[in-house]
Amino acid sequence: MNLLSSLLEALESLTSNKVRTALTMLGIIIGVGAVIAMLAIGNGTEQAIVGEIEGIGTNLLFVMTNYEDVTNPEPLTIRDAEAIADPVFAPSVAAAAPVIQGQAELTNAGNVTNAGFVGVTVEYADVQTIELSEGEFFSSSQISGLASAAILGTNVAEDLFGRSEGLVGETVRVAGQPFRVVGILKKEGGSGFGNSPDDQILIPLTTAQTRLMPRSVKNQVDMIYVSAIDADSVKIAEEEVSIILRDRHNIKLGENDFSIISQEVFLDMASTVTGVFTVFLGGVAGISLLVGGIGIMNIMLVSVTERTKEIGLRKAVGAKKKDILTQFLIESSLLSVFGGIIGIILGWLLSLGIGRVAAASDFLLNPAITLNSVLLATLFSAAVGLFFGIYPANRAAQLEPIEALRSE
Repeated sequence: MNLLSSLLEALESLTSNKVRTALTMLGIIIGVGAVIAMLAIGNGTEQAIVGEIEGIGTNLLFVMTNYEDVTNPEPLTIRDAEAIADPVFAPSVAAAAPVIQGQAELTNAGNVTNAGFVGVTVEYADVQTIELSEGEFFSSSQISGLASAAILGTNVAEDLFGRSEGLVGETVRVAGQPFRVVGILKKEGGSGFGNSPDDQILIPLTTAQTRLMPRSVKNQVDMIYVSAIDADSVKIAEEEVSIILRDRHNIKLGENDFSIISQEVFLDMASTVTGVFTVFLGGVAGISLLVGGIGIMNIMLVSVTERTKEIGLRKAVGAKKKDILTQFLIESSLLSVFGGIIGIILGWLLSLGIGRVAAASDFLLNPAITLNSVLLATLFSAAVGLFFGIYPANRAAQLEPIEALRSE
């Protein structure tokens, strides 16, 4: 018997009991659909996180105080930021913006919300590429004059005022203290990972230091954002910053009391975490494929029992063991392949639906179906059909013609 004849006979056998065939394929369909959808979510999550990090800027460095394994770490200060921004000592640095960060309760006319506040300088607007939907960023005089001014993220504005437009000149209380709204940040959206600018309030650094988060060390800051002149100068800028801080903090030997993190490190970390997340999701979804494979084995064993006489008759008229083996393997493979094709379509529909739900919830997640995930799911489903079809097919091939013909 040639392959084409076996294929046609397998199709005839499967279509003779459509309901049972459909129910058998259902496990494979759900399994493949789940694998496709889960891998798409994992890929979409990775793209969203990486996109958010890259959106901050590929030439950005984050300088923080290192409190681990250092006996007496010297905190970062505004003076450190000024030294880093000096083009004489750091020609590869375009700007340096010191910040302090914290949480505060915000109130307005009975509306209350908790938000992260960031104390910033004028340089922050350039380093972080700040865009406002209305109003203006802080001026040098507002920074030096400890102005009670605030720039609101859109979500904060909505929580406090029920709108994010026409708010310049309004008053909001931060930790009980009145601040005048001078601007509204342009809505960025986000994937929900990290602290989005939409959920923040910006205030002058000097005001934050004196009225909201006073520190034991004068001019102490939590972090310094350093912008290199271009992406190619990041490594050189990092070396220049290290030399300046070592000199200012009198570090001769031992561990640095500061740490510098580049965007590349964040990207690597994000890719690693989301890669593990994607593999986990794919593995969980793959379990349903195994369940579908067990369903195929079960139905094929039932089919062997039902067709025992047919097998005996075929062997009596000259069919060889390999013909019977091939016949049942083709049937199990067709079940898995057809189920896999339908499962791919189901996975695509699920991914599309999840993407739309995420968009409606203002959650930046666009599930990405890749060719690799489709091929992986298809090949795995075919392998499941072959693997779980081997035992029933081999059992059918081993039947003795006389015993098979005597069976009831």
